[in-house]
Amino acid sequence: MGSLPIDDEHAPLYSVGQVAGMLDLQQAFLRRLDEHDVVRPQRSPGGQRRYSRREIDRVQYVVRLADEGMTLTAIRRVLELEQEVRLLRRQIEAARHRIAALEADRPDDESHPA
Repeated sequence: MGSLPIDDEHAPLYSVGQVAGMLDLQQAFLRRLDEHDVVRPQRSPGGQRRYSRREIDRVQYVVRLADEGMTLTAIRRVLELEQEVRLLRRQIEAARHRIAALEADRPDDESHPA
């Protein structure tokens, strides 16, 4: 038996009302997050916002940042910078692997100059 949509953390299963109820938030706040490009849920064929578990986690994180006094503009920038850092870390790790592979292919007598 294959996996179910509920098993996929990226599956857009939850409506604005359901997420607002789960997290004890106002639906208007969730709409503002979307309008400010902070959390962009997917849309159903009828145009309704649909949230995945991953997006719900992000909403919870945003709420914590907002509770610390950050504006939605600042929160959006923090999220962008965190994404950039993740990308850079992956690039650094890939570069390290390439360097290690190149060093492993190099003969021993070349690795220690006389």
